[in-house]
Amino acid sequence: MFRRNILEKLAAWAEKENRKPLVLRGSRQVGKTTIVKLFAENFDAYLYLNLEDKRAKALFDADKSIDDLLTAIYLYCNKPRLRNRTLLFIDEIQNSPAAVARLRYFYEEAPEIHVIAAGSLLESLIDTHISFPVGRVEYLAVHPCGFDEFLGALGETELAKAIQNCAVPDVLHSKAMDLFNTFTFIGGMPEIIAHYARHKDLVSLNDIYETLLAGYRDDVEKYARNELTRHIIRYILQEGWQFAAQRITLGSFAGSSYKAREMSEAFRTLEKTMLLELVYPTTNTALPTVSDLKRSPKLLWVDTGLVNYAANIQKEIFWAKDILDVWRGDIAEQIVAQELIANDYNVSAKRKYWVRDKKGSDAETDFIVQKDSQIIPVEVKSGHNAKLKSLQIFMDNSPAVIAVRVWSQAFSVDEITLPSGKKYRLYNIPFYYAGRLKQILERL
Repeated sequence: MFRRNILEKLAAWAEKENRKPLVLRGSRQVGKTTIVKLFAENFDAYLYLNLEDKRAKALFDADKSIDDLLTAIYLYCNKPRLRNRTLLFIDEIQNSPAAVARLRYFYEEAPEIHVIAAGSLLESLIDTHISFPVGRVEYLAVHPCGFDEFLGALGETELAKAIQNCAVPDVLHSKAMDLFNTFTFIGGMPEIIAHYARHKDLVSLNDIYETLLAGYRDDVEKYARNELTRHIIRYILQEGWQFAAQRITLGSFAGSSYKAREMSEAFRTLEKTMLLELVYPTTNTALPTVSDLKRSPKLLWVDTGLVNYAANIQKEIFWAKDILDVWRGDIAEQIVAQELIANDYNVSAKRKYWVRDKKGSDAETDFIVQKDSQIIPVEVKSGHNAKLKSLQIFMDNSPAVIAVRVWSQAFSVDEITLPSGKKYRLYNIPFYYAGRLKQILERL
């Protein structure tokens, strides 16, 4: 086990005066259970229930008062019921709608108990088979590890702090990039990072990748509502990894014979599991950034390491001197997308990109982010500024005076004057700062 940044969010939640039961949401194997076990070290008593166990599930089946239920939970966990700081973790809560319904009563009748719930299939069941009590619970999203967490697991704690503070000395740029390239290769799944931290063996990771992917495929039966959707989800999980960070067409996706409507339902189901995200573009260069659902979405997966393994491009990445040169630059865009959301704990957080609203134009920026009332374009690209044509088109049609380029070189700032006479500032940030983009923009 290694420290995760979300622990700070959990600590803040625990100290809130009007604290509600907390539901952790995220795809399978992103570390929800391990995170709570680490967090439990801050409590006098830790009560753990896994509702895959029929005996634990049965605790919620009887119509008991909250006080009687708590007594039964303490007995089940073989813990004395004392008036001390207590954390109750209800894992795999999706197995008991009764337990979900009881969360509101913990909030109303036992506010002294800190309650966290999570579940591996939770996302696909929310709003269909189970419904959380509105206004009586709060949520945090759990994602794969970010680069700074990867560094912490490797014992590179000082470099991790420097990256968190955006203060890496130029002399350490090469080291930081070498480590980031390794992170791009293996991805952010906690089990993968923990194994690599112990053994430093890239080849032995493949068995873990295969186990993770097999687990996702096996869960298809529980995600899909009918046989056709089940087959399509299996197809996406088999073929879809090679389209990471690319704009896709839903009809006949990946050479299939499936129709757009059928494929759309399967993708929506997988989005609920937080395994992937379909990112639709906006044509706006100023607020509001309304997604254009008539245009082709971009496919982003939960983890780059899984993409590399499933798409069979590990060797290409391993030998690359610059990840921007690999796989048409798509893997660089995928890892930046992963970093942009790694430390965003809002369950509704979505990544966005921009396309030009002009017939025949192929101008698009890889991402857009918001700073105050400005929409800031983000390009993942190397080379001379003259190559940033799409970004320049965006800036020429935008009130923004700041733009961002993510690349493999050190941090720098360029003052740009467009042919139209407009001036803006281009911030060139190294890949290892991608996860700190929000903090960088806040300082400007």
